[in-house]
Amino acid sequence: MQLNNLKQDNKSNKRSASFNVDEESFHLFSNDVSLKIFERMCLVRQFELNLMESVNKKDVKVAVYLASGQESVACAMSLAVREYQIFAQHRAHDIYLAFGGSPEMFRDEMLSLPTGTSGGKAGSNCLQYHADGMDMYGHHGLIGENVPMGVGAALANGRNTLCVFGDGSAEEDYVLSSLGFAATHKLPVLFVCMDNDLSILTPTEVRRNWDIADVAESMGIPSVDLSDDPWEVLKQTEKLTQNLPALINCRTCRKYWHVGTGNDGESEWDRFQICKDKLINAGLSKEVEEIEERVSRDMEELWKTN
Repeated sequence: MQLNNLKQDNKSNKRSASFNVDEESFHLFSNDVSLKIFERMCLVRQFELNLMESVNKKDVKVAVYLASGQESVACAMSLAVREYQIFAQHRAHDIYLAFGGSPEMFRDEMLSLPTGTSGGKAGSNCLQYHADGMDMYGHHGLIGENVPMGVGAALANGRNTLCVFGDGSAEEDYVLSSLGFAATHKLPVLFVCMDNDLSILTPTEVRRNWDIADVAESMGIPSVDLSDDPWEVLKQTEKLTQNLPALINCRTCRKYWHVGTGNDGESEWDRFQICKDKLINAGLSKEVEEIEERVSRDMEELWKTN
């Protein structure tokens, strides 16, 4: 009984804002880099706030999978992962926007317009973009199928590849076998698990007793397991992309429902506010305020045009 309790305590400790985060990572990067991360976080957050308003007004009729709460990971990685082909998960608004996808085309896709990313026919979970130096393939509905597709693409064309999946997807057999295949063939793939501890509503401890980072390590894939602090994520991404394949498991908090605009109360932590406070405490309050006001204004204007 004592050993079981200890194991549970260790597992619980991984669900914290400070899990495996070195506070010195913040000081490794310039103010310009930190503000770029925050600006991209604001872009995701403000776009989704306006999207939610349109959903609630019935202007947007498709199902939406919101990324708010987890956006710090994609926003940090976008500064280190360049010219990669991206195979994104269903909850990919943050990846699309942080890596440079057109907000206008995203908006039009949500409004089911022919000028959307997939002609207004794919919706929130199938975002794609192949322009402006970005090459993102959308999700197709089968949980985790983007991982074997990304691994296959890396095998076929040899390009650096980003595969993003959730902690529920990690349990699919083809995801695990894809990790092994990438390790065997030394494919240039960065695997990223957005671990919000929920498969729709079921917590991880009910579903399995293993961690994806441990499994990847057992296959010879360099891996880290950490919280969603963007400076730590950026540091680890810069390090691991020098030795692919590699895997990062990021403990995140989903702010809203699995699908839709509701929520069930406060998240375990609010990374957006933590980052904002950290920048203000570093003497960047004026810059933070300017970024928030400008991005909010731009996104409101974007959604007013339709």
